[in-house]
Amino acid sequence: MLLLDGPMGTELGKRGVETPAPGWSAYAIESHPEVIVDIHAAYARAGARAHRGNTFRTQPRVYPERYEDLVMRAFALLRAGIASGGRPESVEALIGCMAPVEDCYRPYLSPGTKVARAVHGKVASALRHAGFDTLVCETFAHAGEAAVAVEEAVRTGLPTWVALTAGPDATLMTPEAMERAARDCVSAGAERVLVCCTPATKTLAYVERLARIGVAFGAYANAGDPATGLGWDAEPARAAAGYADLAAEWIASGASIVGGCCGTGPAHIAELFARFVEEGDGSHKIRLPTS
Repeated sequence: MLLLDGPMGTELGKRGVETPAPGWSAYAIESHPEVIVDIHAAYARAGARAHRGNTFRTQPRVYPERYEDLVMRAFALLRAGIASGGRPESVEALIGCMAPVEDCYRPYLSPGTKVARAVHGKVASALRHAGFDTLVCETFAHAGEAAVAVEEAVRTGLPTWVALTAGPDATLMTPEAMERAARDCVSAGAERVLVCCTPATKTLAYVERLARIGVAFGAYANAGDPATGLGWDAEPARAAAGYADLAAEWIASGASIVGGCCGTGPAHIAELFARFVEEGDGSHKIRLPTS
């Protein structure tokens, strides 16, 4: 069982940090670095073993002259947060995130292959140089661009994952389309495939399709409609319990990587740890959900 951390942007918002477009959470690297450290620390204390740096928007199209410096800063903040959280020895992956060139939820804006390859190649190289040991091509709804990003990530020699999204209302990809895209990404070199930033109540169908591919897979969903009570402003303990109930279905289907996306937070990761992770002999094993 590999327990992933949760979202950065959601937690910045809860702490009163503005995340305006086009940089979103990347703005906080300069404006509120201490808050980023605190968020990373909260996920470490909750039990996360795989941690993502705040590099989702640190790319050349947003910061043409400074993206490499911001990537370096994001890595330093990640390391500081994990150390502050008190469990640096238990970390299994320091993950650099590569996002779509344009917009996660508007795949029709994806640029041509030549532009996408150039941007993703630069980002992947910067992440490797900064010190990240794993790369994830994250929140892609455009299958073609996802495969290109994976190819450029693989060129660094680092383990590469891909996390595909059906969007906040699960309309950008069908489960079948996600399986096809994931297969293409595996052919491009992705070692693990995940569904991310898709409503938790609709994630199981996507997990079941990823289970057919033959590589390690998992999910980190968003909390979905606030009315479901799985996150956002819902009472944290109850929201985390409801999210973990759904995650139990993903794990029962074979998922070995779980975490949280928009609307979730450290309480969700702590609940996942409490329910599904067994520690012993320096290893972490899945505690299978019971019916």
